[in-house]
Amino acid sequence: MFLRFISALMILSLVGCATTGTGTNDTALSNPEPPVKPVPVPSSVATVDEHLFVPEPAPAVSSESHVHDNVWERLIHSFDLPECSDHEVNLKWAQWYADHPEYMQRIFKRAQPWIFFIAEELERRELPGELALLPIVESAYDPFAYSSGRALGTWQFISSTGKSYGLNQNWWYDGRRDVWASTHAALDYLTYMNGMFEGDWLLTLAGYNSGENRVMRQAKKNRKAGKPADFWNLRLPRETRGYVPKLLGLTCLFKNPEQYDFEFPGTPDKQVIASVDLGRQADLVLVSQMAGVAIDVLFTLNPGYNRWATSPDGPYRVVLPVEGAELLGASLETIDPSSLMKWDQVVVESGDSLSRISARHHVPVSVLRSSNDIDGDLIRVGQKLRLPRDDQLLVDPLYAEAAMELRTLQSGLIAADRVTHRVRPGESLSVIARRYRVSVRDLQRWNNISDPRTLRAGASITVFNSPARAAADKGTVQYVVRRGDSLWSIAQKYKVKVNDLQNWNDLGSNTVLQPGQSIKIVL
Repeated sequence: MFLRFISALMILSLVGCATTGTGTNDTALSNPEPPVKPVPVPSSVATVDEHLFVPEPAPAVSSESHVHDNVWERLIHSFDLPECSDHEVNLKWAQWYADHPEYMQRIFKRAQPWIFFIAEELERRELPGELALLPIVESAYDPFAYSSGRALGTWQFISSTGKSYGLNQNWWYDGRRDVWASTHAALDYLTYMNGMFEGDWLLTLAGYNSGENRVMRQAKKNRKAGKPADFWNLRLPRETRGYVPKLLGLTCLFKNPEQYDFEFPGTPDKQVIASVDLGRQADLVLVSQMAGVAIDVLFTLNPGYNRWATSPDGPYRVVLPVEGAELLGASLETIDPSSLMKWDQVVVESGDSLSRISARHHVPVSVLRSSNDIDGDLIRVGQKLRLPRDDQLLVDPLYAEAAMELRTLQSGLIAADRVTHRVRPGESLSVIARRYRVSVRDLQRWNNISDPRTLRAGASITVFNSPARAAADKGTVQYVVRRGDSLWSIAQKYKVKVNDLQNWNDLGSNTVLQPGQSIKIVL
């Protein structure tokens, strides 16, 4: 119940972030200008079930180790970066974070399910505890954060680096949003770079922000010129020069909270989530029902999934509250694994091709191929193809309600999906920017357009944020009525008129809606 409450709070902020790309308040706050006012110096995861992922045991606890009730205090005990007070800019950042307690509280709520898991991983790898603060600087612990540099997720991976560290990205799934997977990837990446920089964590952090090769070149350049090659003496981008002090400022704040009148949340130092490997592609709504976990909680803990099921290419993992993971593990022992997926079926008709079926059902050709073991493009009239399920399968009211809720929650996830707009006669960049609610400057940067006057009809323009998706996908939505819904509440939610809802669905003014009933909404 406690995790459900926390997750509900997270949903309120995370879903909002998912639909706004780089326009979130928290993303803006995570990269403010530093203040100018100087500041005075101021246990391993339990095995739940054989289906659960269990990290390798943490290093043995020495007699000098401390036991903490609060996971944040535990992390502070393993801080190992240079002293935060060595540079005034670090102290300015410590004060900035202390002066924004509401912002920090939102971060702590987002971090709550993950922080014990991250602390365990840092301890297992013998890495500095300060690295648990890095997602505060990167994303404000928002798995949906999407930067103008096309980095995504809690740890802000760009696509290429994410793929290099095992974060799959496809129609079904984006591992950069998967907090569990991206944490492992980020710590792998940081460990690799720290070896490159011979244990210098400040250079490692600079490399994480601007690329290890850039930092290495600058370090070599300084050494060749007989200059110091530490972080503070390298010529690096402005963003990177401010990036490391933000993290060091957080370490100062966390090590000396009383000097900044700062309070940590009461986050117990204990496991609250577990990972279950399903072993194959699975329907997430079915998984939530088997685990006894509400769909909004499953969504919050598994933000990497774009669709109603896990990816056929893996991972097949779901993260759940510990109690739900135990129940799911027990349920998996009693079912036929093939029942974890539901599919629709389409019969190939005369004139059909994979591309036509793809367009008709809004499913990529690559998904049709992989779902039906088709190597090329050849299909036969009368052939039956498996198709990712659609509304006609949603006959169970409880299943239908959860599936619609998951679809609504996921509708803003595709912030990282690119939208391709074909320029129409008479359109300019400013017209396109207004349509997708982005800036002309972003359109120019995303498409390498130096002179907007060179834009020609027929050209393809790439747009990268979720408002673009919302604007481009206007059409008809099938809404499944939930308990307590009314025409008025549904109209308010979708910003349409009650009269229109009645007309679209042939409903009278005295109609009483029933849970599970399907309502058509034209956007």
